[in-house]
This record gives sequence, structure tokens and C-alpha cells, in this order.
Amino acid sequence: MIKVLVVDDQQLVRMGLRMLFDHAPDVEIVGEAGNGAEAVRLAGRSAPDVVLMDLRMPGTDGITATRLILAARPATRVVALTTFDDDEHLYGALAAGACGLLVKDTPPAEVLDAVRRAVAGESPFSRGALDRLVTQAVEARSASDGPAEAPLPNITPRERQVLGLLGVGLSNKEIADRLHMGVTTVKTHVASLMTKTGRDNRIRLAVLAVLAGVTAD
Repeated sequence: MIKVLVVDDQQLVRMGLRMLFDHAPDVEIVGEAGNGAEAVRLAGRSAPDVVLMDLRMPGTDGITATRLILAARPATRVVALTTFDDDEHLYGALAAGACGLLVKDTPPAEVLDAVRRAVAGESPFSRGALDRLVTQAVEARSASDGPAEAPLPNITPRERQVLGLLGVGLSNKEIADRLHMGVTTVKTHVASLMTKTGRDNRIRLAVLAVLAGVTAD
């Protein structure tokens, strides 16, 4: 059973997520918090596997709460929930240790899939969140007069295929099915890509794939 803590300052959002997970046989809601400070307390008491974390909340925000929760429980997986006007918090959430980013209008089935992928060690993200991260990266490069296209290190053709599929948000299993290889082999390629590129999670790899023009062939 996957234990989930839901954190959002809007009760309606928390209710919607509870209704979604109540119908999932492998997920249990172990707590709900309306602010970051409460989330930190509940995480210490309920030991969730996954925290769905709103980023903008009064008092202790989601980024600070993420940092505090992971400092005490490093194995916890935090998936950030973001709105379309929340761009300034996206990289902050990743820096704090969030493993995934979902916009709040993500379809329910994808939210449930994201929780399962997070527990499996992946970094689920909404396409909308990725697009905004890419836009931020392009703007930052333009402001610093850096290259418009991200340089790629010496990666193998197979790693390039995996990188392209990461760029459209496919899971390890979906990549394995697409490329006719085992899931363990995909994990090995992803780990190699992280080492070679210096990107520490799949979301940063996905941003790199888009910036470098690596397509999902």
C-alpha cells in the first residue's frame, strides 16, 4: 500500500485528491495538511511514501516544507503541485528535492500514475510544467548570452533514444516497450545519462532533451 500525504491550502483540492485515491486499491491517504508547517508535522508522524505538495501556501511554503521533510525523511518522494502562474517556484521545488512536478489540472488518472511512478523511483511531470521549465531555461540562456541550444556530451545512440523519450515524459516501462528492451536496461541508460550530463533527475534530463532538440524517434 502506498501511503500518501496531501498538502494544499485549498480544501476543495484536498477533497478531490482524497476522492481520487479512495478509489485506488493500492493507495492510502495518511494525512491532509493545509500549510507547510502542518505538512512537516504530519510527515514526521505518518511516514508517507509520497507527499503531494502545493508550492504556494501561507506561512511555510511548499518549497521550505519539502526541504524540511526530506531532511528528516530522505526516502520520502515529494511531487510538487503547481499552477500556471507559479513559474518562479518550479526550479526551487527541484532544488529542494521534489522528484516530480504536476500542474493542478492534470487528469486524475495521470495523478494516480504519477504517485505510483514516484514510488518506483521515477520523476513524473506534467507536459505543461516541462514546457515552462524549458521556457525559463531558454530565457536564462538568452539573458546570459549563452548558446541557444544545450550541448550534449558524448552519449551513445541508444542513450540518445532514451533521452528523447524522457523528453516526452515516458516512464521506464513505456521506454522499455518502445525500444524493445528490459526495464532494468532502461534504468541503466537513465543513470548513465545523469552521470554524463550532470543532471540529477529525469525532469532535468527532459529539459535537456528539449533544449538540445533530441526527439522521440
